[in-house]
Amino acid sequence: MLTTQTHLATRCAALASLLAMACIAQAAPQAQRQDLVTTQRQLEALERIVQQAATFAAPDPNERYHFDYPRLLADLARVRAGIEQFLTPSRAQPRDTDELGGQYRAESVPPQEDKS
Repeated sequence: MLTTQTHLATRCAALASLLAMACIAQAAPQAQRQDLVTTQRQLEALERIVQQAATFAAPDPNERYHFDYPRLLADLARVRAGIEQFLTPSRAQPRDTDELGGQYRAESVPPQEDKS
């Protein structure tokens, strides 16, 4: 009889350990999801700031380089879309392997002189 109780106690302890590990495993993805949702909100705020900066930044024709706001906005949109795709996967799909631009300095095109 003692053997049956010991065996039952061992099985209960093993089951409790498995349940505890499952709860810990579920807690990490939930925290990760919350972090990713927060990251999305921060990216949206950053996109608004960049769009606002782009409207006020008129490229100076005398400067050789200017900040490439459209490229930065495209990269931010790609990051946001990747997070969104992770948070709400529709089905298993191949990953997009395009790399981010990363180079945000664009060379200005000198104004053309009218030769008429």
